[in-house]
Amino acid sequence: MPTALSSTDTGSTYRRPGHLAAARRAVADVRILLQFRKQAVRRRHFTRVLSLVFLGITVAVAVVPSLVDHGPSSARAQVLALMPSAMAGILVLSMASAIASGGGRELISRDQASPYPISPTTDHLGALLLAPLNIAWMIQAWLLLGSMAYGLGWDDALIPAQGVVLLWLVCATAAGQVVAWGVEAVRRGRFGIALTRGLFVCLAGAAGYIQLTHRAAHFFDSIPTTWFFFGALSPWRLYWWEVVGALVLGSVVAVALGAVPTHLAARRMPRDEARMETSQHEPRRMPRGVLGMLVRTDRGSVWRSVPMRRGVMVLAVGPGVVAVFGDLSWSSMTILPGLVASGGALLFGVNAWCLDGRGALWRENLPARATALFDARAWVLFEFLAAASLITVGIGALRAGVPNPEEFSALVCTLLVVLVQVVGAALRWSIKSPYPVDLRSARATPAPPAAMVGYSARLAVSTTFTSLVFSGFAHVPEWRLSVMFAIPCLMWSGLRLARTRERWADPVTRARVVSTVAA
Repeated sequence: MPTALSSTDTGSTYRRPGHLAAARRAVADVRILLQFRKQAVRRRHFTRVLSLVFLGITVAVAVVPSLVDHGPSSARAQVLALMPSAMAGILVLSMASAIASGGGRELISRDQASPYPISPTTDHLGALLLAPLNIAWMIQAWLLLGSMAYGLGWDDALIPAQGVVLLWLVCATAAGQVVAWGVEAVRRGRFGIALTRGLFVCLAGAAGYIQLTHRAAHFFDSIPTTWFFFGALSPWRLYWWEVVGALVLGSVVAVALGAVPTHLAARRMPRDEARMETSQHEPRRMPRGVLGMLVRTDRGSVWRSVPMRRGVMVLAVGPGVVAVFGDLSWSSMTILPGLVASGGALLFGVNAWCLDGRGALWRENLPARATALFDARAWVLFEFLAAASLITVGIGALRAGVPNPEEFSALVCTLLVVLVQVVGAALRWSIKSPYPVDLRSARATPAPPAAMVGYSARLAVSTTFTSLVFSGFAHVPEWRLSVMFAIPCLMWSGLRLARTRERWADPVTRARVVSTVAA
């Protein structure tokens, strides 16, 4: 039997690797994990094409707006004046998304990583690489690049200014990751859940105070991002080099500093996840029918899940706060239900049957029709998305006032259409491409990163187009127009949902899905 010391021994002859050696090993491990994930991709050619498409879109967004007719200079100046606030917005977005997921997305799932010596630093670097694989992050990045190109026009200062924007995206993402890991370390400590909830309540109170006292404009004008923005407008000068140096140094420091709270969080038990898995629930009155029992089971598995509860709170509150600070009108608020419904479907809806895991084998043995299982899952997904969307609209209504009949009709029709549209698409994808995923971890995603980008892009395009159509109807002085357009949309989405239901009733299709998610 070999008697050599292992990496877990603490004998006097064993020396722990230094910080630099540990960092090198973490980088090497990330490269190995990326190769491992690459081997698990089903359609590699499609992934390469998708990567090239997003790269092409990014280049086009950074260049094409500078070539179009810019119109009056006041419009360009107004766009440039909003750039510091937009830069701060992507920093807040990076923090919020990483905090909601418990430090960022997992490069490899917790169960798969348990037999291997993957360090917390490796986990931190992997989560940092996966942060841009988010359609919300991409849209924010494209918005920054496009706004800078439109404001400056085709000029020699465009390329260095866009370079500063790209460096800001990197620095903001890394800084958001540090804050997220710090919050997760606090959350896992003693009284951590109460402390984090108290912190969020204080932040919400401060935001409400700023809004009620009409100090939002002064607050946005005092954001420190203005220093970086004006540096981007001074190409190749000393000011520009100072900003570039500060962003590069800040990115390196943030990446290295993020390993500290990551190690601290890794040594602590995730209290909220453990509490959810060990909590006891008193039995309630039995439902009357089989469908009611199935709905109760699915509802409990969703609303008692940590990633679902965190995700729905971020999705529901975040856009609502943006609507309040942005003073959105009712006609503009029609964009919110589609945004929230798309984000909610990405929490579990695009791979809805993975919630069962190995329990899917048990559910298939229940004395219930296969269509009853489908109906229960569709209804729970619908009410989950509807609850998040209604909370968002309710928060936005605090500032929007009382809607007229045309605006109210457009908003209600938008909500119904996008909900049925998203539910149908999510369940269709769940049957077509199931994945074996354990969603107990707050950092888990229902599908691989490349698939999630594709799902989010398709949902964002379809729901945004629908919302924009109804937003136009809100300006027409006839509330019946929105209803007339919503009826065929609901019929079409309902027909596709019925076809998906028929596919689920096929034993061969159902066996393929169940065997996959239970693997």
